[in-house]
Amino acid sequence: MNEAAQMYWNDYWDSKGTERPASVSAWQFGDDPDYLAQLVIDGIKTATCSGYIFYELENERLPAVGDYSIVLNSKDEAVAMIKTVNVKKMPMNEVPEDFAIAEGEGDRTYRYWKEAHVRFFTEELKKLGLEFSEDMMLVCERFELVDVKGR
Repeated sequence: MNEAAQMYWNDYWDSKGTERPASVSAWQFGDDPDYLAQLVIDGIKTATCSGYIFYELENERLPAVGDYSIVLNSKDEAVAMIKTVNVKKMPMNEVPEDFAIAEGEGDRTYRYWKEAHVRFFTEELKKLGLEFSEDMMLVCERFELVDVKGR
């Protein structure tokens, strides 16, 4: 986590006068961080997914219920804070329509979600010399907006 995100995290909890939760990370959403962060701020985007294989390759811990995340824009500036409220691991071709819609992107249809994610995962996997498969495992997270920086 960069210094600005850490300051945002500390300032938020100091203002609440409560103990800081133990688990926090800071990251950007997908291939258009500013657009996706704005969807979160606007209350439209309440879910996200990642390829399980990326967690494995990076030896990264899977998200868990109760985790906090600092949402960063394309300049790595903290713009919001979210809290994970649900996590499920499932094949991409079994992601339910309501989850896809909760991702809030494009025209908010399952078709848009699927096309965008097939394109994104195909490109990301290709960079690693791997091939996309519709049954690739995803980590599907639902979250709630906790704070918007500056509000």
